[in-house]
Amino acid sequence: MLVTIDPSSPQSLAEQIAASVRRGMADGKLRRGDRLPSARALARTLDINMHTVLRGYQILRDERLIELRPGRGAVVTAEASGQALVIDACRHFISLARGTGMTRPDILQLIAEQLDPTT
Repeated sequence: MLVTIDPSSPQSLAEQIAASVRRGMADGKLRRGDRLPSARALARTLDINMHTVLRGYQILRDERLIELRPGRGAVVTAEASGQALVIDACRHFISLARGTGMTRPDILQLIAEQLDPTT
């Protein structure tokens, strides 16, 4: 699995790790049951703190894309690929919307309008 980070990016390293894993899931490179590298190994490879990797994995766990199993590491869950694609697209949309100056209520209203365009 290829995880890439850009230290000059405004996005946190943990979020960049999560985004790389999401892309791997969406692209089909990571499938249900696949194990992610240990936090220690990935941190060593990326030359970053292990706790940063763990934060990235916790983001993915909170999104229900992976399970963190004590002593067994991080494992991709069943529905990960489709959900990962939607989450990644949603995060990108939110970033674009905020970049144009939209507020949270503006973004939520836009989404509601697109979900039910007849109102």
